[in-house]
Formats: sequence, structure tokens, C-alpha cells
Amino acid sequence: MKRLLLDLEKCDKCLECVVKCGYIYHPQNKGITSLRELATFAVVCHRCEEAPCINSCYHNALAKDENKIIKRAKFLCTSCKTCAIACPFGVIFDDFLDFLDSKCDFCIGRDKKLCMETCPHNVIEIRDIAADDIVQNIYIVSDSLAVKHPKKWFLDDRVLYKKR
Repeated sequence: MKRLLLDLEKCDKCLECVVKCGYIYHPQNKGITSLRELATFAVVCHRCEEAPCINSCYHNALAKDENKIIKRAKFLCTSCKTCAIACPFGVIFDDFLDFLDSKCDFCIGRDKKLCMETCPHNVIEIRDIAADDIVQNIYIVSDSLAVKHPKKWFLDDRVLYKKR
């Protein structure tokens, strides 16, 4: 199945993101930010049992899904950044927490992918990735997104999250 592949290892080395987003309703939005948030919560987060980030959010904007992956309700989040401060592992980055934000729509139905064209480091690409293919440290995050990151971050060699 064709998926958007985000190479977090390359992305983390970039000092300043210049990727543009073609999302029709919020052209000022950096769609890469919402992709990085989704990918980081799925594959880098330590999934603490007590979850200090969730407990610190007084707006109840963070919650764990059925796979214990943190999701942020962007309509509840006020960008106070208490979750970023509370995370003992530094997984939640300040740039994830824009107050006005929108979700990446993966450019479904559009041929032109502005994010791929504007990323100077080729962090984003579309690739055929099988559901059980975890070679080269590629992990499936959703039906539309896969993530590549160094193996040292992962809990084990399996698909960590897949929407049903």
C-alpha cells in the first residue's frame, strides 16, 4: 500500500523547517508539524504508565488511545506547553503545540504534494510499504503514514500502531 513516509532521523537533523503545506483550508499551516507529532507519539514516546504529560494538562487535551498512544485534541489544547515541561523524556516538542493548527490531510486526491517539493532534505516521500514490512526501521503509524527512525527508539521489532 502506498503511504507517506516521514524520515524522522533526517527531519530531526534539520535546524529550521522550511517545508510548506498545500492544505487548502490552512495554507499557513506547516502540515509537517502535525505529521511529526503523530509520528513521535507513535514511535518515540515512552508510553509512561502514569503519563505526566496527560496529568499536567488541565484542559484534558491529551489522552491515550486503545494502543496507549497519546493523541492531542487540538480544539482543547491552548498551547500552554505544560505537557512539554512535564514529559520526563523530552518527547513533546514546543513546535508541536501551535494554538491554531490543523491536521495533515496527506494530500489525498491531489497529485501535487507541496511538502515533498519544498523539503530540501527529502524527508517526505511516497512509497509502497507493506503492513508487515519493518526492514530498514520503517514503521506504520496509520493507513496513510509510515515513519523511518533509528531502531534504538523502538520498543521492539513490530508494527507499533496501525489503524483498523
